[in-house]
Amino acid sequence: MDIKILHIDSNHPLLWEQLEQAGFINHADFSSSKEEIEAKIQDYQGIVIRSRFKIDKQFLDKATNLQFIARVGAGLESIDCDYAASKNVALIAAPEGNCNAVAEHTLGMILSLFNKLNIADSEIRCGEWNREKNRGYELDGRTVGIIGYGNMGKAFAKKLRGFDVEVLCYDIKENVGDANARQVSLKEFQKKIDVLSLHIPWTPETDKMVDLAFINAFAKNIWIINTSRGKNIVTADLVTAMESGKVLGAGLDVLEYEKLSFETLFKDKNTPDAFQYLLDGRKVILTPHIAGWTYESHERLAQVIVDKIKALYVNK
Repeated sequence: MDIKILHIDSNHPLLWEQLEQAGFINHADFSSSKEEIEAKIQDYQGIVIRSRFKIDKQFLDKATNLQFIARVGAGLESIDCDYAASKNVALIAAPEGNCNAVAEHTLGMILSLFNKLNIADSEIRCGEWNREKNRGYELDGRTVGIIGYGNMGKAFAKKLRGFDVEVLCYDIKENVGDANARQVSLKEFQKKIDVLSLHIPWTPETDKMVDLAFINAFAKNIWIINTSRGKNIVTADLVTAMESGKVLGAGLDVLEYEKLSFETLFKDKNTPDAFQYLLDGRKVILTPHIAGWTYESHERLAQVIVDKIKALYVNK
């Protein structure tokens, strides 16, 4: 094969090594601008990315020989998928690669919120020993609701099997429920759950989906966990719901204010009021988009991508 692949983000070395062993020609460029990459992308049949810049119509028009785009991650929102498909460019992602990491992180956030681990830890470091103030809650006996029952949602539901909880899922696709979660209507979902966990992509349909009206439609006061995409929640509305007590706590691995690359957040000097509330909040746990970012998933993501690229050319 004379398939040249351009890698524009660093990944686990096995990705490069195994592609090379399979006969692919690897080139790397981790520093050039989007415009500089566009000037040479016509020389490549494949490109491997994470989230450095958007693969848009302009880029795809320059990529006259491109056969596939492989994103080492779960989502494809940084790619104009419809236009790529119209040009017969195969799209490869690896949601299987980090779903276990996301599931464990989600569970960790819930248990930390329920048991006030972040608060108790910070207080002890400040010389405070508050037992009654930090009395926690148990997960057993509650209903956990999962919106988005794909790879991530299913992996999280599997982690809950050791708890005495009811697990419900809501998804726009029919018949996705399984032994670990019962699929229900949105009406039943909002009537019953105590904990809401989001595992959905960022699309026009999910953008700002969790707003104040959506939150207030839940019958109970709830905890919210978001390890999906930050823009699926309206942060100002989440804060309003926390101030009223409708939301009891929030674990957020992703934030509305993230850049497309997910690599930075604090470049802007002016901090939005809602974000400042989260930074100051004692009922909030924040992590920097690392739910799927483990040593194991780093390797697993690369392996999934290698296997899928190789599969494209098995019969060619």
